[in-house]
Order: sequence, then C-alpha cells, then structure tokens
Amino acid sequence: MVQGTGSGVGKSWLCTGICRLLVRRGLKVAPFKAQNMANNSAPLRGGGEIGRATAVQAEAARVVALAEHNPILIKPVAHTRAQLVVMGQALGHQEAKDYWKDTLALWGVVHQAYDRLAAENDVIVLEGAGSPAEFNLRDRDLVNMRMALHANAAVLLAGDIDKGGVFASFLGTLALCAPEEQALVRGWIINRFRGDVDLLHPAPAQFAERTGIPVRGIIPMRRDIVIDREDDPSDLAMGGGEVDIAVLRLPTVSNFTDLEPLVHTPGVGLRWADRPGALGNPDLLILPGSKDTLSDLRWLRSRGLDRSVRTAAARHIPILGLCGGYQMLGGAISDDTGVGGTAARESGLGLLPVETVFGPEKRTVAVGGSTVGSWLFPAGLAVDGYEIHQGITTGGDPLVTLGGVGEGAVRGLVAGTYAHGFFDSGAVRTALVNALRERKGLDPRGGGPLEDAAVFRERNYEALADLLEERLDLSGLV
Repeated sequence: MVQGTGSGVGKSWLCTGICRLLVRRGLKVAPFKAQNMANNSAPLRGGGEIGRATAVQAEAARVVALAEHNPILIKPVAHTRAQLVVMGQALGHQEAKDYWKDTLALWGVVHQAYDRLAAENDVIVLEGAGSPAEFNLRDRDLVNMRMALHANAAVLLAGDIDKGGVFASFLGTLALCAPEEQALVRGWIINRFRGDVDLLHPAPAQFAERTGIPVRGIIPMRRDIVIDREDDPSDLAMGGGEVDIAVLRLPTVSNFTDLEPLVHTPGVGLRWADRPGALGNPDLLILPGSKDTLSDLRWLRSRGLDRSVRTAAARHIPILGLCGGYQMLGGAISDDTGVGGTAARESGLGLLPVETVFGPEKRTVAVGGSTVGSWLFPAGLAVDGYEIHQGITTGGDPLVTLGGVGEGAVRGLVAGTYAHGFFDSGAVRTALVNALRERKGLDPRGGGPLEDAAVFRERNYEALADLLEERLDLSGLV
C-alpha cells in the first residue's frame, strides 16, 4: 500500500507504476482506493464511474476497471458539498458534515469490495489519500490506516523531496500514527528527487537506522513520464505552439484529461484562461467539462467571460464545448431540483440552438461512432470515448453520430459534444490541428498521423515500470 506524507506527493503515479511492474512479473494485480475525492472520473463497462487515477491503474494492471477498485468516489461541487458515488452509482449530493457523520456506515461497502478483489488476485496495490496522520479524520478513516490494517498491507510511505523537508515529514507522519499502524510501515519512498543522488547520501542510511525502516526507493523527478492526472489540472497547460488553444479555467472543471492529448501534440500550445485579459486571440477556444454547470456559468458571467466568449464567436474563432461546456453554449439550462449541483433555470450563452434539462438519471457509458463532416472535421473519422453527465440536451445539427444517433450540436464555428475522450484519437487530433493550421495560412503538419492516446499511455506505463524496476526495492513485500 502506498500512503503519503500529504496530498500531491505522487501516490497515484507510484501505484500506477507498481501495478504495471508487478504484472510484468507474472502476477495477477488489481488496484484499490477505498475512497477518492475528485471530479475527474472514468466510466465502467456496463455503466457507473470510478476515479480516473484508479481506472488508469487498472489499465496499467491490464484489467477491466471495476466499481470494486474504487468503491467510494466524492465529486465536489462546492467547498462543503459534493456528489456521492458508491460502487459506481451516484447517490445524490451531500454536505460534508452529513457525509462525515455516516462515513463508517460505508465501511462494509469498502471492505467487502476489497475482500472480493483479494480473493481473485495475487496482489492488491492499495492507494491511500492525503496523509494517515490527520487527527480530525482518524476516527472516520476509510482509506488509509483502517484499510491497511484490514488488508494487513505492507505500507510504503511516500514523500515529495522537491517540496523540501521530506525526512521531517516522514518522521512526523510516523510519530502521529498509532503503534499498530507504525508496525505496518515497511519502507520510505523519496519521490521527485532532482540532481545527483550521491549528494543525498548518507541521509537515507542514517534515517533508516534511526527509524528502523529502510528507504526503499529514491525516485527521480521524471516529467517526461506522463500518467493521467486526477485532481490537479494547474500544470496541464503548456504554451508556445504554432496553434494556440485557450481553455476556460472553470472552478469545478471536470474530466480535464480530455485535454491531455492536445498538450502532448507537437506544434500545439494549450493554456488556461480565467479572466477576459487572459483569453487573448486563440486559434481555438474550449469550454471544458464542469461538475456544476450552472454555478460555473454564473462564475463565468461574474468575470465578464460570457462577453469574451460571445466576442470570440463574433470574430469567427472556433469554439468547442465539452460536456458542461456544451451545456453552457446553449440557449437555456434548467435544473429544478439541483441534481447537477445548483438548482436554477438560466439562459446559456446562446451560441448553440440547444437547451438542457437536468433530471435524476446520470448517463455513464462508453460510446463510439464517427464525425458527420461538420465544424472543423471531415466526415467518417472514428470517435471513441465516453459520456459522464446529468442533463439531456436537445436541438441543433449533430457534430458526430454515436451508436447511429446524432450527438452534439454545431452552428457555424461553434460546436459542442458530450463525448469525453474526443481527442484520444490521433486521426481526430490530426484533422483538428490541420484545420486550425489551414485557417492560419500554415501548411498541414508533417510526420504522418498523430498517435492514439492509448498508445501514448501504454508507452508511459512501460517507462514508469522500467524506472521503478531500477529504483524501487519491493523485496520481501510481494
């Protein structure tokens, strides 16, 4: 089990690599994260959703993602309110204080999900959340030491040395754990080390001697090994390409990994914009997914970005709305009961001839189809992705056909779709980039079609496993 000294130390990244590493050793492996908090989720075969990081780990382990891999998912819509997803199914919204009152009632769901996986696999790679040393959460913990004790897991405690103070963080975290929890800690992982590792010595050996727990890995900072992130889109954007893509930085942005393939497309620069002055004059403007469409639409208006989007459309800048962004581009949004996060009826941006009505049903399904020859795409490009949304949107001419049915909407250079993973297709990205280059008077990109995102992910899983094979000692643990 990989736990951490805090959030953002690389637990998910490490678990992904360990899953692939152990599979390569011939073991049957499954990931497990008891409880996750993130708006970036992934669909399950047959319906439902789990956290994106756990689904990525399942892919790295070469298994189909299951609800058991992440039995509880919390999708925030505000600082104190979130949608609760249990065993893949959305159960409605709760205030944080109400959820924490009933947390232990979900312990049966958690440990039964783990027990089913443990009975069917050689190894379960568990991931913790945040830190196991939070006093305010100890009696309601589902995901860290309570889970480690249930599984009798060997705990590897990871820390981010790039943030500084890693040894103090290790020691403090261990000291704040109960004796029976301390006994489970079998190693330290110093993650994101920069520079010459010899300069760190003899600190690791001295620390191991002091604590009686070995430093099992000093993992270098490797930004070139890219694994889908789950809850921090802040460093996703990379500017500087010939094709400039601006993305509105919505407060409850969700499934932002839709944009990851664009970030790694040569010649494309992608950047966030959260105010009119930052929008500039992009070649393409994207309104991404949103966990709370109406709340984010109000935020957009409060910043004057609604006028900026309309101005961009009037200047014939192509605009694409994804999921919640698609809903915002329409004429009206109705959510009488607040199932999408905020109860209200409001006008949209009015750039697409569609209307959205929210209801109790949440659609979580893999989809496949093709482009119809509208917006910037030629007809016949294969589209494979997934939908995760509440609300039914009607009206307009379709952008694609999915399962033989028209989906999305187009009016001029403005388009929208519910299809997440739209840019995973190398052929779709190639067509988009070339269309945007043509509009700028540039030649089509050279070098042949872009690779599919699945190929990119697989190459990075292998590179991460190679790195951990060299730098992480799992002897005596597996």
